[in-house]
Amino acid sequence: MNLADLLTYADIGQLNRIANHYECSTNTHSKHELIQSILVTLGNSSFVEEVVHELPEGQLSFLNALLFDGRVNYSIEELTALAKQAMEPKGERPATYFRDIVVQFTKRGWLFNGSTQQTKYLYRVPQDLKTKFVGVIRSKFIQLAEVVSEPSVYREEHHLMFEDMKLLIKFTDQYEIPLNQEGFMYKRTQQQLLDFLHVKEPLVGKAGWRFGYGRSYKEYPDRLALLYDYATHQRYIAENNGILAITDEGTQVFEKSSDEELMQIFRYWLRLYKGAIPSLASVVYWIGECAKEWVTVSSLLESMGEIIHPFYYDTNEAVLKQRILQMMMHLGMVRIGEHEEKGQVVRMTPWGSRLTVTCNAVQYTSR
Repeated sequence: MNLADLLTYADIGQLNRIANHYECSTNTHSKHELIQSILVTLGNSSFVEEVVHELPEGQLSFLNALLFDGRVNYSIEELTALAKQAMEPKGERPATYFRDIVVQFTKRGWLFNGSTQQTKYLYRVPQDLKTKFVGVIRSKFIQLAEVVSEPSVYREEHHLMFEDMKLLIKFTDQYEIPLNQEGFMYKRTQQQLLDFLHVKEPLVGKAGWRFGYGRSYKEYPDRLALLYDYATHQRYIAENNGILAITDEGTQVFEKSSDEELMQIFRYWLRLYKGAIPSLASVVYWIGECAKEWVTVSSLLESMGEIIHPFYYDTNEAVLKQRILQMMMHLGMVRIGEHEEKGQVVRMTPWGSRLTVTCNAVQYTSR
């Protein structure tokens, strides 16, 4: 439902709260005049842009989460939880703080409760306002993205993720692969497998922490961990009595199209990393919007750093560079280069632009 529809169903008390928030001068006893005044105010694109740009710290993250969340209706508890996850996932502020943020969004006319007996305790964002917010945030991020010339050297992996998944399955079929007591390949086997693949990675060392990015991330390098977790999730390979073996489903992978399978790996990655990076789908979408040309990674961090939170020992810079951009490169979605003057730079590939369409906020929230 659009803003005009939801305003029509709203009671005069909420209409007055919204009008007071925006200091609309109108007859507070006339529902029709209140609605018209609010529609004129929120219909002004430059005004909405100013309001979004002036949001208190953290609230842009909550607005962004609302745009990319797949639900249409929310209970007050769900909204409070979403606000906390988006603004302060590892913080200790009480739920009342985030509930107050939700109340502020209702006073702005960004959240409305339903009009029927079944929906009167549920809230939703007007669909046309979602579209407007997406446009405002897009403009904000694109303006901050620093466009540069093409670097002399850059790296791109095309569809090698799919090729290496087939090699992982082929390796599993050709060799007997013993697993340790925790169900992982021994280091020697890991090295043999990595030598077998197109993209090489160093083995995981003993020092440091590794959790939050999938089951096998603890023991395997980042890219291999994603490949392995995906292959076991899809039952292409299986761990049977301490031995890794190919399955009947695994033998059929060689007949699949690379585009279809890479799309599935991409969607699996979004789900796998979402626990550590709740804003992942939105960040991938905004990178797609900002990096149609070569842009500096530092400017991406500056523009969207507020919606990227640290994860334990990973700073938000490490999350952007290592967990998001690096994996997007492995998925063939971006090229990453080193600019002589501006440092690390990135640009979407045509394939990456196709994939990010699936993260479109308006599509995401209109289901």
